[in-house]
Amino acid sequence: MYKHTFSRKYLGIPYALFLLLFVVAPLIVLLYYAFTNGQGQFTLSNLTGFFTNPNTLGTLFYSFGIAIVTTAVCLLLAYPTAYILATSKLKARSVIVMLFVMPMWINFSLRITALKEILTWIEGNLAYYPFLNAVIGMTYDFLPFMILPIYTTISKLDGALLEAARDLGAGEMQAFLKVTLPLSLPGIVSGISMVFLPAMTNYVVLDMLYNSTYIMGSLIGSYFAAYNWHGGSMIALILLGIICLFTLFTGGMEEEHTRGGALL
Repeated sequence: MYKHTFSRKYLGIPYALFLLLFVVAPLIVLLYYAFTNGQGQFTLSNLTGFFTNPNTLGTLFYSFGIAIVTTAVCLLLAYPTAYILATSKLKARSVIVMLFVMPMWINFSLRITALKEILTWIEGNLAYYPFLNAVIGMTYDFLPFMILPIYTTISKLDGALLEAARDLGAGEMQAFLKVTLPLSLPGIVSGISMVFLPAMTNYVVLDMLYNSTYIMGSLIGSYFAAYNWHGGSMIALILLGIICLFTLFTGGMEEEHTRGGALL
């Protein structure tokens, strides 16, 4: 008589069903609308239209600009903060790290609304500096995502490496540039990925800070709001491709730096 035995691979069935229903199926629908016209016929006009339309290209470059500046500002603020926290001898440093994370527990809309009131009090009219306000809002929102991976990476570094560098005559700055900074690159790459990609698409910050300029997320929303599902699907597909390429690139960099750190 055949006796059925339980296998651990059965535990993956719910996850596989979830992927099929909520990842694969929507992606198939997206591909269908992206490469068809209103009559359901195959066409590449949606693809060529994206790269020939100055409005969509301008939105893409503007999104890149906001994402790059936001990521750079977050990195400049996060690395010194994470380094000081990770190398300090304070017993309460875990509490200090939690203070940086605590704003994430507050509702996103409430945080941006409070920031909007502060910026309005400082500037008087938010329409004067739309790009600056967008960068400030996104930096305020995404800064913890940059601090945490860098802090985690630096706090796990082997202190014997720094001691060996000092024994060989390296000063504090040399030890930082030759040991700490290279070994913390995986955390930097991880933080850049966690900030850059959302900053390209998070149009809610722009809307709440009265920035009327479109970025990729708001552009896709405007196409779907106008019932142009074919154009909106193509833009979403192109954005998905950009995100995948960026993820593969940064993932390869993180793996390479991790191997280099292990060899060192």
